[in-house]
Amino acid sequence: MVDRDWRCEDPKQQLFWAAATSEALRVLEGKWKIVIIFQLFAAKGCLRFSELERRVEGVNQKMLIQQLKQLEKDGIVSRTVYPHVPPKVEYALSEMGLALGPSIEALVDWTFMRRAELGDARQEQA
Repeated sequence: MVDRDWRCEDPKQQLFWAAATSEALRVLEGKWKIVIIFQLFAAKGCLRFSELERRVEGVNQKMLIQQLKQLEKDGIVSRTVYPHVPPKVEYALSEMGLALGPSIEALVDWTFMRRAELGDARQEQA
């Protein structure tokens, strides 16, 4: 990790960090991407398409395929095709995807902190 001075007064540096944040959010935007990434983390390995489809409740096949293709293109997910009949396809987090772990953990922690601050009735489940 790089030690950053977030109170930096340099407008160019601030714009650089804002652009980097926007880029990260663009890669992760989409209703299902975070859910897909989380399910692949939870699986601690790879999942076949049908397993992933079952775990991501409410997503249709077309949308799941689209989101997986985007995550693969962005280097977050790796796709392995096995030449069986019928074909077997597995998805796993790439090294870049696994590197998201601390960020996702921080987002979950932030969510619970925000809920507590706002007095949200939803409770953290361990």
